[in-house]
Amino acid sequence: MTTAQAVRAMLLLMPRLVGRAKRMPIPAALRGLDLAPRHLALLAYLQYEGPLTVSQLADRLEVAPTTISLMVGDLSRHGVLTREEDDADRRRRIVAIAPDFAAAIAEWLSGNASAWTEVLAALTPAERATIVATMRAYEAVLEKHAGT
Repeated sequence: MTTAQAVRAMLLLMPRLVGRAKRMPIPAALRGLDLAPRHLALLAYLQYEGPLTVSQLADRLEVAPTTISLMVGDLSRHGVLTREEDDADRRRRIVAIAPDFAAAIAEWLSGNASAWTEVLAALTPAERATIVATMRAYEAVLEKHAGT
């Protein structure tokens, strides 16, 4: 496959992937919360890595801590997240998924996680690393071009 053929294939594939991801049904417990893709990423980190501080979430999502604080505040007001003092440093807050929403969030994330698991399990570790590196590089180049 030539580079031009691969580019064409990706240009046709990406909108379908995004469209399918957007059509994944939001569990009833989360409907009406006006969740955006940024919320999904934040919830995914908390789901798969467990409770984190605002700073840790900001580092992982590569956004300012104030942005995370606003998102966490909004989701906390809806009862989706909890914020508790860090016993090691009382100035910090540990953010976690509220128990009442844990099952709904796991359900929402499971469709994408299952699909990725099925696809990536069939690959070698090197092939998986190449896919992840390629997606990160694509994101970085898009960001670079968005700034020009």
